[in-house]
Amino acid sequence: MPAVTVKDITLLPRVVGDPSAPSRRVKSITTAPQGHEGEGFPVRRAFAGVDLADLDPFIHLDQMGEVEYAPGEPKGTPWHPHRGFETVTYIIDGIFDHYDNHGGGGTISNGDTQWMTAGAGILHIETPPEHLVMSGGLFHGFQLWVNLPAAKKWSPPAYQDLRASDVALLSSSDGGALMRVIAGEVAGHKGPGSTQTPITLVHATLQPGAELRIPWNPSYNALAYVLNGFGTVGDEKSAIKTGQLVTYRDGDQIVITADLNQESRSPTMDVLILGGLPIKEPVAWMGPFVMNTKTEVLKAFDDFQKGVLGVVPPDWSKAKRPMQRDGIGYKLSGDLKGVHGTPEELQER
Repeated sequence: MPAVTVKDITLLPRVVGDPSAPSRRVKSITTAPQGHEGEGFPVRRAFAGVDLADLDPFIHLDQMGEVEYAPGEPKGTPWHPHRGFETVTYIIDGIFDHYDNHGGGGTISNGDTQWMTAGAGILHIETPPEHLVMSGGLFHGFQLWVNLPAAKKWSPPAYQDLRASDVALLSSSDGGALMRVIAGEVAGHKGPGSTQTPITLVHATLQPGAELRIPWNPSYNALAYVLNGFGTVGDEKSAIKTGQLVTYRDGDQIVITADLNQESRSPTMDVLILGGLPIKEPVAWMGPFVMNTKTEVLKAFDDFQKGVLGVVPPDWSKAKRPMQRDGIGYKLSGDLKGVHGTPEELQER
C-alpha cells in the first residue's frame, strides 16, 4: 500500500495528544458488505447500515478494491450525472482517469486525489487508462461523497487535482504512525483540499503497536474506516479490523491503536479518518443525486433527461459507451440506480 511514504518519519512534525483531554468514545462499529460498482469492479460499502444522521455531512463511501486485475480486466464507470454534492476519489494503488463535461479531469495514481464539486450538475466518467486495461495490475482506493448545504447545491461545478506530493505529512507522538492530511486541518497542519463543506480527511498508516491520538474539532463528527489490519479504537480499546467503520461520540481527540500482530499480506494497519461539520438539513438521495427534497431529486432526473446537465463532450475520444435515455430508467449504459451502488429507492431524512 504505497500512497505516500517517507524514508525517515522522525523528521516529520509530531502530533501529540493531550492525555487530560476527553477522547471520543465509540458509538458503533459496523462491517462493510462487499459488492460491485460501475462496470463491475469490487467495492466495500463502508457506510452501509449506518444512519445518515451519524454520517452527516458525508453520504457515501466505497473502498474500491484491493484487487489484482489480470490483463483485460480493469473496469471503471460509464458517463453519468451528479448534482448536489462533492465526490472525492483517492487512489492508493493503481491508476484512474477522470473526465467531465466542464473540462475537469486527469490521471491520478498512488496517493493522488481528484475532488469534484458536482454542484448544480455535471457529467463525468471514471475509467482505467487503456494501457492498464491491457496490462492489468493492482487497484485500490476509495470514493467519498460529501454533501453540500442547500445554499451551495446550485454552485458552479468545479474540479481539483490534488497531487500526492501536496498532502501534509505528520507523525504520531510515538513516531509509529504516518498521517497524510488530504483536506482540513490536524494540529494546525492543513491539507491541500479546498472544501465547500468544512471537513477533515486523513489517511493514516500505523506500525504494529503504534498509538494515534489526534486532536479533533469538537464541532465535527468523527469516523474511522480500516482499509487493512487489526487494532482498537477509543480508550476503551474496542476491537476493529479490515472493512469495519467506527463512529465516535463527542470528545476532543480520536484514539486508534494498531495490534502487535497484523495481517500476513500487510505489516501495518491503514485507516481512513474523517469528520466534518454536520449540515443538519433534510437529505433526499436517489442514484447520483443528493438533494434536500424528493421534488428536487425528481427534477434532477428530469433535467438530466432534458440535457440541462449537459452532454458528453463531442471530442471525447473514448466515447464507446454513450449515454442512453430510455424515458423510464434514465439509462447511461445501464440503470442509474446501479451507478456508484446507491439505493434502489429514494432515501429521505
